[in-house]
Amino acid sequence: MSDSKSMPGLFITFEGGEGAGKTSQIKNLHDKLEKQGYTVLLTREPGGTAGAEAIRHVILSGNAEKFGPEVEAMLFAAARADHVAQLIRPALIAGNIVLCDRFYDSTRVYQGASGKVSMEYLHSLERIACEDVMPDMTLILDLPVEEGMKRAHSRRDENTAPDRFEKEALAAQQTRREAFRKIAESEPERCKLIDANGSEKKVAKRVWNEVAPLLKRKQLTNG
Repeated sequence: MSDSKSMPGLFITFEGGEGAGKTSQIKNLHDKLEKQGYTVLLTREPGGTAGAEAIRHVILSGNAEKFGPEVEAMLFAAARADHVAQLIRPALIAGNIVLCDRFYDSTRVYQGASGKVSMEYLHSLERIACEDVMPDMTLILDLPVEEGMKRAHSRRDENTAPDRFEKEALAAQQTRREAFRKIAESEPERCKLIDANGSEKKVAKRVWNEVAPLLKRKQLTNG
């Protein structure tokens, strides 16, 4: 089976803690790429397909929490397997750019570093769920946890309860921030740590400064 890097498309994932601005920045990049003539698929995890979205509801509602982080990791893997097979791989084979809000690094951080699930177990799930599909680039938006939680609170409707992960304590959020930073440090070729402080426009420029050289290296055609 061929590696995803040999596929004609481009796979970019966005990672980071709560309130880091992933949703805004992935949308900004999507719009910029489309204006330049690229065919772009914007998706998210857990989600992206009907089956994966159903699993997303179970996880974020907190209904799976009582079964422990190992079962949560299995649910994420099940959603990811369907997402990769039904949506991501076909788009990459077709030569499209895929932008995904979270991927396996979030499982490594939320269920691994924070939930204490072993990396050996998580890597086994990754091999089953992802097979040959791995990100060409992962943009990790980095922000102090206090600022991130402030942003997450301000964007949420006052009548909407925080999800499974937003409601957790600052100490857990700090553990996750440190874990994302360690991933960026350990895989510098794939992962780019983006300072998420500052205006949305400034952060978007930092993102583009990392993505633009990748487009040239991949030699994707647009238009």
